[in-house]
Amino acid sequence: MASVRFTVTPTKAEDLPGLSDTSPDISSRSGARVRFGSKESVNRSDPLSEVSGGATPGGGTETPDHSSLEQGDGNSKISSVYINNTHGVDDDDFYDRNLALFEEEMDTRPKVSSLLSRLANYTNLTQGAKEHEEAEIIGEKKKASKSPQMGTFMGVYLPCLQNIFGVILFLRLTWVVGSAGVLQGLCIVFICCCCTMLTAISMSAIATNGVVPAGGAYFMISRSLGPEFGGAVGLCFYLGTTFAGALYILGAIEILLMYMAPKAAIFESKEPEGEGAAMLNNMRVYGSICLLLMSLLVFVGVRYVNKLASIFLACVIVSIISIYIGALVSAFKPPNFPVCLLGNRTISGHEVDDDHCAKTILLPNTEPTESADSNFTFINENSTVGPTFDPSATPALVDKTTSIWEHFCSGTELNASCDKYFISNNFSEIEGIPGLASGVISENLWSSYLTKGDVVEKVSLAASSDATPASTHHPYVFADITTSFTLLVGIFFPSVTGIMAGSNRSGDLKDAQRSIPIGTIFAILTTSIVYLSNVVLFGACIDGVVLRDKFGDSVKGNLVVGTLAWPSPWVIVIGSFFSTCGAGLQSLTGAPRLLQAIAKDNIIPFLRVFGHGKANGEPTWALLLTALIAELGILIASLDLVAPILTMFFLMCYLFVNLACALQTLLRTPNWRPRFSYYHWSLSFLGMTICLALMFISSWYYAIVAMVIAGMIYKYIEYHGAEKEWGDGIRGLSLSAARYALLRLEEGPPHTKNWRPQVLVLLKLDEDAHVKSPRLLTFASQLKAGKGLTIVGTVVSGNYLQSYGEALAAEQTLKILMDKERVKGFCQCIVAQKPREGISHMIQSSGLGGMKPNTVVMGWPHAWRQSEDPQAWKTFINTVRVTTAAHLALLVPKNISLFPSNNEPCTEGYIDVWWIVHDGGMLMLLPFLLRQHKVWRKCGMRIFTVAQMEDNSIQMKKDLATFLYHLRIEAEVEVVEMHDSDISAYTYERTLMMEQRSQMLRQMRLSKSDRERERVRWSFDDVYLSLSFRSLGVNTSNSSKGNEDRQAQLVKDRNSMLRLTSIGSDDDEDTDGGERDRPASGGGSSEHHRRVQMTWTKEKTSQYRATHSGCSTPEGFRDMLSIRPDHSNVRRMHTAIKLNEVIVNKSHDARLVLLNMPGPPKNPEGDENYMEFLEVLTEGLERVLLVRGGGSEVITIYS
Repeated sequence: MASVRFTVTPTKAEDLPGLSDTSPDISSRSGARVRFGSKESVNRSDPLSEVSGGATPGGGTETPDHSSLEQGDGNSKISSVYINNTHGVDDDDFYDRNLALFEEEMDTRPKVSSLLSRLANYTNLTQGAKEHEEAEIIGEKKKASKSPQMGTFMGVYLPCLQNIFGVILFLRLTWVVGSAGVLQGLCIVFICCCCTMLTAISMSAIATNGVVPAGGAYFMISRSLGPEFGGAVGLCFYLGTTFAGALYILGAIEILLMYMAPKAAIFESKEPEGEGAAMLNNMRVYGSICLLLMSLLVFVGVRYVNKLASIFLACVIVSIISIYIGALVSAFKPPNFPVCLLGNRTISGHEVDDDHCAKTILLPNTEPTESADSNFTFINENSTVGPTFDPSATPALVDKTTSIWEHFCSGTELNASCDKYFISNNFSEIEGIPGLASGVISENLWSSYLTKGDVVEKVSLAASSDATPASTHHPYVFADITTSFTLLVGIFFPSVTGIMAGSNRSGDLKDAQRSIPIGTIFAILTTSIVYLSNVVLFGACIDGVVLRDKFGDSVKGNLVVGTLAWPSPWVIVIGSFFSTCGAGLQSLTGAPRLLQAIAKDNIIPFLRVFGHGKANGEPTWALLLTALIAELGILIASLDLVAPILTMFFLMCYLFVNLACALQTLLRTPNWRPRFSYYHWSLSFLGMTICLALMFISSWYYAIVAMVIAGMIYKYIEYHGAEKEWGDGIRGLSLSAARYALLRLEEGPPHTKNWRPQVLVLLKLDEDAHVKSPRLLTFASQLKAGKGLTIVGTVVSGNYLQSYGEALAAEQTLKILMDKERVKGFCQCIVAQKPREGISHMIQSSGLGGMKPNTVVMGWPHAWRQSEDPQAWKTFINTVRVTTAAHLALLVPKNISLFPSNNEPCTEGYIDVWWIVHDGGMLMLLPFLLRQHKVWRKCGMRIFTVAQMEDNSIQMKKDLATFLYHLRIEAEVEVVEMHDSDISAYTYERTLMMEQRSQMLRQMRLSKSDRERERVRWSFDDVYLSLSFRSLGVNTSNSSKGNEDRQAQLVKDRNSMLRLTSIGSDDDEDTDGGERDRPASGGGSSEHHRRVQMTWTKEKTSQYRATHSGCSTPEGFRDMLSIRPDHSNVRRMHTAIKLNEVIVNKSHDARLVLLNMPGPPKNPEGDENYMEFLEVLTEGLERVLLVRGGGSEVITIYS
């Protein structure tokens, strides 16, 4: 982000060039001199209007356009946008003279006035959405945006009401009450409303914790829990919104085909068993057509959807009001909706064609008859058939069967064979809507769950005991699905969703931080009261058999809730149809924008294409994907099957909203300062628990599927998504957990069972900042296998203030190499004057608390014998000493370039361990760890140990095998006997050559250094003598200024020569560091002190030459060649040669050889000999790992 700086300097209007003094609009106001300074060009289509709006308090003053625009690089840059500029002005004049002390920091630290100006002109844009800025860059005219004016009622309350009230209220709530009963129905509604209320409280806290751009739940979750959780839950929320569109469309089609135009069905079935399948096919066809039309409407323009929103909301409100009026009217005048029952079984009203709920009816006999019973008439009252003599009856009445008879009997005749239940039970007729004062609520208090295929029965009526199972050919009202408490929860929950509508419109609100909590909570309270009261009203006004009749078959196919409405059921039918259509349009409008916001955040790579759309920003591709996913829901074609899917996705979204609020509250992050104060972490935790419980209560397998989908998305974003740092709560949780874990680790040293190598890998960079031995990191990754702590470090020579950029570049190089080798860890770069000091500092300071490295991995100095890198072996030995002093283990791979890469697995071979001295078990543990990696997995393990003459080799082998058995390590064991032998002439001569070479190199370096120092000091002697005379007051022929210049130049030349000539000497680093560290402004006394030291006399010169003649003569070299080797060196060389012979003999074909690394000599004078011993010890071996333990046990036989 470019840093923008500008200064507002008041000027008088009379000073404005080109303006008359009679300008009333300008003379009464103050002008402004404005200058933008930025690292990037400030691109605006109307630059001065932007400047004026940002610089003038209140935006009231407009600065006239006197700027000249220069075209360059394709962008218009402001070259001069300040007033009263009649002469050239330096850049410094653009800063306020009162802030001159801070003028060098203005680029990175803007003034408070400019910061407040930018905040005042903040536009509510979703983070990641830059289409407005891009439109300005390409030259579009920026329109003067109107300030948002929507209040709480219009901006939050009504949209939440419209989104919460939906299809479930009109189509399924009566069925939920009838199946679960009033008490359990109240419990279902209360639990769901509590879930949304607690979520709304958490959402209000998050929404009032700063400015929330449009984005709703996705924005809040992603910025609170990080991109992984945000992307996973955001996609689940998108899928939930998309399936909500499918749910609303299915609801609208169900209303259309079941209650408005039943004859519009395309597919019909003559058999009762096929009616359900035919209805599903009708839903699929009409639902697909409706989805296509709605998608086209959304594609054409969202403004049409927004214009229809108020009409749809009015339909919802009118429908709900009609329910309440109808309930009150039913107390005095219940509506007439009779229900026919056979025994206690409900008969479908569609089959009662002639409105006769009876077996037979008496009709006049149209045929002449001479029956002896002609004077007898049958008055059928369902069950009582009694002969009565009526001499006054003139017409003959006969008994005729009704239309229902045909469904239970084999014919229309009275003597036809009929169903047993039909014969033994009689028909009765009850009121479907007995009214508010009927007391029917006592029957509807308790649950009445049914299994699929069960007949809807009125339990309070008596029925014959010899009831037979009902057949689908009989005109009963059957249950289409098996009901249970958990199923009803999943079906009802979508009717309480939609609480995010207010937060989605935060950009249109006048005061979003006040309106979102108040509007959302009051909307939830309103809808909760409506739902709870409707549960009670339905139970008190409608009979139980009608409530359990999902599609209203018992009341002749009327919408059940419509039977209670006043003045007509058509009020509910039409209102619910339009409200569900409107809700479907809202879902198809919101879901693509949610997907577009996720795509533009660029956290899921494969969704990037859905971030693009039409020129006006409409998400075309996202709308297409949304329509395809919604079509999947429509193909399911069942409202009761789509609702649980919707429930899962919304519950998961609400769960993470509560989790985000609880996390932020418990972590007490400094940025957590919500204006909404009526929240508590326990409420958020309770809401999260309820969400999780409802997920598994409603449908445990759907819950698992939803979690698996979210988990897969989470892992995908974690491994392939773009890295985002949004200051999320998960990062804060990680910090708190890390702090807690570190404090726990600090309580004591780790137990041997928990020991694992926490590795510090020391890498060396070349002049081009490239890693010299990248295989070191490869070996570390094979050793770690992704576990434990890994720190990759390097040292940059120089001064930190001057080499800060080099350190950053080196750190970036290490990070790239770590990513390439897939090493999870940290990198550390230290700037030091001397490499050995930098390594020492790194070993001392790496890690934190109990997470400190316990193992150092460093490379072998291959060029230690060559003059090109004379200090490599000194740094190496110093590092060995430092690790030993710090009680750290040390691993030194030799010939690291020959080690296998991660893509070169060893298919066979052995890892040989030469256990010479006990080092805490490192030699045993390292091969086991290496074999966990795929590169070394197929290698076997062999352990060799050395036995002396006095040792029992057979017993040693048994003991070693037993030890490995207890360690649970599989390996071949071999004891190698080393016999005492005399020191060979080869050993003696090898030692002699080593000492001669070491002494020769030392003397050559010393003699060369001494000669160069002597030459330089004698050449400067006259100068320092003259300077010394001058310090005593003696005048010289040169001027004072000339002497000082010559003195400074000669001192500089001397230091340069000393640095050049001291390369290769033993104390070169000390000399160099001392000169560099000594400050230049040390004062006159220090300068005079150096002059006195550099002033030579003839006596001092003769003494120095006599003392430091060394080997500068041929006699000196002859003395060096006649030296005898030290006896201790001979013994060490003998051991190294003998061990090397044995190791090469046994392990010449091994893939890797591990052996104990001898410690460095206590006397630093033998350092070169120590390097030679190590070279002799490892000669002839392809891959060697020298191991030096840290002094503590790292492996144990105990569990």
